[in-house]
Amino acid sequence: MSALVTGDAVVLGLQPAKLPSRALALVIDLIVVWTAFLLVSIGLALATDSLDEAAATAVSIATFLLVLVGAPIAVETLSHGRSLGKLACGLRVVRDDGGPIRFRHALVRGAMGVVEILMSFGVIACIASLVSARGRRIGDVFAGTLVVRERVPAGRGMVVPPPPPWLVGRFAELDLSGVPDDLWLAIRQYLTRMRQLDQAVSWSMAERLAGDMAACTGAPLPERVPPAAYLAAVVNERQARDARKAFGAAGAKAGAGGGPQGWVTQGATGDGPVPGAGAAGGVAPGAVGAGGVAVPSGVAPSAVAAEAEAVPGAEPDTETPPVTGFAPPA
Repeated sequence: MSALVTGDAVVLGLQPAKLPSRALALVIDLIVVWTAFLLVSIGLALATDSLDEAAATAVSIATFLLVLVGAPIAVETLSHGRSLGKLACGLRVVRDDGGPIRFRHALVRGAMGVVEILMSFGVIACIASLVSARGRRIGDVFAGTLVVRERVPAGRGMVVPPPPPWLVGRFAELDLSGVPDDLWLAIRQYLTRMRQLDQAVSWSMAERLAGDMAACTGAPLPERVPPAAYLAAVVNERQARDARKAFGAAGAKAGAGGGPQGWVTQGATGDGPVPGAGAAGGVAPGAVGAGGVAVPSGVAPSAVAAEAEAVPGAEPDTETPPVTGFAPPA
């Protein structure tokens, strides 16, 4: 699932960084790190001049590990994959599913970097990047990471649209531990590119991915929730959990977005297709009927309106903002 190809021959994938940009970022990082190592070594040599040879050797080894190995690991962990060189070249280290890296990812990359970058002068890393289809070095393979381009043209930005407000927090009790990374990657790729897909292809792909997600979580798909909105809400829930782990409750509030951006809105008449909606709206093929329910092609909006009116106790909400393209659950 890491390289989905639609019926329109649209490849859904991250944009891996090329070897020249990665090499330039590495050179910048090595210059900074080696400069710091030399300065620290000179300072320690002057400060520990009275120590014997064994103690001086121990101090040198500790300096090497802390500055040349520990410092890059700490920088990548605290900056979520953006060292000084990668920041200058517009690159970032991310997980295979597109999420931010953690300490364990940076630790594996740093440990493998001692062999494939420092001891071999980058030869092993260059060969591995040339052989890999996505330009990954050995440390990326073991850590499950990927170096991607962070600065892309404005029209090609990969932003996961937030779910409708009424779906935010609905899947807080969902068990996401059994969802594999390749499925997360496929879902994120679909959500960021669904506006470029044909309507029928977008709907069928969303249904397939939602079915895979339901099978991994063991929870059935919620009724009357379009598959694209369900996927966006689940991804939003995972981002909120990651934010809580990294930054606490304050980060979870900032990370748990929700709003009508990117989703089809209800038309002025409330019945029939919305002008300009469809693939650009990024949800389901077909029309948006009464009550804001997104329906696939071939389903009459009037049928959806009759189903919405048949819900007992359903009353219009006059206090909420403009209705999104998805109907709230009854």
